[in-house]
Amino acid sequence: MKTNVLTASIILTTVLLSCQSKPQLEWVATTEAACWQTEKPVPVAEASVKPLVSIKTTDLQQQIEGFGACFNELGWMSLNKLDSADRQSVLKELFYPALGANFTIARMPIGANDFSRDWYSYAEQPADFTMESFTIDNDRQTLIPFIRDALKYNADLKLWASPWSPPSWMKHNKHYASVSTPKNAGSLNKKLQEGESTYMTTIVDNGLPENRQGREGTDMFICEPEYFSAYALYFSKFIDAYRKEGINISMVMPQNEFNSAQVFPSCCWTAASLAEFVGKYLGPAMDKKGIEVMFGTMERPNTALVDTLLNDPESSKYIRGVGFQWAGKEAIAPIHRRYPDLKLYQTEQECGDGKNTWDAALYSWQLMRHYLDNGTSAYFYWNISLEEGGISRWGWAQNSLVTVNKDGKSYRYTPEYFVMKHVSHYVQPGAFKLAADGDAKELLAFINPDQSIVVVASNESAEPKVYPFSIDGQVYAPRLAPRSINTFLWRK
Repeated sequence: MKTNVLTASIILTTVLLSCQSKPQLEWVATTEAACWQTEKPVPVAEASVKPLVSIKTTDLQQQIEGFGACFNELGWMSLNKLDSADRQSVLKELFYPALGANFTIARMPIGANDFSRDWYSYAEQPADFTMESFTIDNDRQTLIPFIRDALKYNADLKLWASPWSPPSWMKHNKHYASVSTPKNAGSLNKKLQEGESTYMTTIVDNGLPENRQGREGTDMFICEPEYFSAYALYFSKFIDAYRKEGINISMVMPQNEFNSAQVFPSCCWTAASLAEFVGKYLGPAMDKKGIEVMFGTMERPNTALVDTLLNDPESSKYIRGVGFQWAGKEAIAPIHRRYPDLKLYQTEQECGDGKNTWDAALYSWQLMRHYLDNGTSAYFYWNISLEEGGISRWGWAQNSLVTVNKDGKSYRYTPEYFVMKHVSHYVQPGAFKLAADGDAKELLAFINPDQSIVVVASNESAEPKVYPFSIDGQVYAPRLAPRSINTFLWRK
């Protein structure tokens, strides 16, 4: 009898130890109907279940720097319509470590961008080569309080910046825009009337005459030494002015979308001229201040543009990485293969149409997989917050992580917020992306510094499906809801 009891005790202990050695998966799911649903933990599957995907826990790919979004003026204006408690609740949700989105890195403009209140630069006095008129007074009304409120919740938030346009007097056309809206108004209005999709929802005349338009593949910046020197000084003044406000910028890019002639603040450059500017002027100026320079933002799939700067003997000394967005996503894979040790950023998620639908969120997830599967170490959403509808000063409707009712009495987190949160909440700075064997086209996996493993998997079909995958030799087989995003956390 005693022997039987002892045997039973040994068996029970063995079973318990066995269970302890096979951890369950914590599981959070998001669907269109349920934005953030904690599901029952997923146990180890039966031995007969074969995985579709095997996560290779020792095959480390790129190290993850972090996730974030962009501080835009209209983002602050929308949040500022809320009462103080609601506004702080949103910022805490986004930036407080390990609470919500857990954003650790963020982007900001240098001067006006397309989601500013209006056009401005920091030195609009013509021919001010010594930057005597330089001032960031405009930013003290919007961007600076926006960033300071975020820093209250994460003092270690890393910031980088890029201009959309230099001061208008530094451009050949003496205007902030690159193309005029009157030229396009007829076709755009026709599209709007016919219900055709277009990024413009309202036609706003930017005042640029048609005979002063720029175009892709040309230099709209006046590429002369005096102007290059002044523009490098402009960047330096920006860094210093923000430091005086207690805000440290760690990295800059020389030009947002340097191939794109836009109706809003923009400036086309050739890659050769950017190489000259970075190599002889911006790079040395930023190096003196301990500021990194990355090339970008790249919005075209043309890898030769990147090669131009990385193969230039002067600019290559200062370029620490490359940032990609929009059609630039098609260049990231070949650039990663060509320069495997180069730091790569996704700098701006495609912006949507202001409707903030679940379909847009699923597309965002596809974009995230593409960039992270091809070597990016940081990923950025675009607008943090907008009023409902998301229309810019120049008539462009876009999505956001938060939408604020026009009366300022309420707000909501959008589907794209929860897609971002599925990755950013769980993946810690310093994590490594993990390789995977098998059918991994709907999956991302990471190992954190604390050795926990994060698996984010989708089911984009209209039917539920069982999605078996293995971690460290153990197979898990969760049943994923239709059109869902799911995060699984594995701890030893």
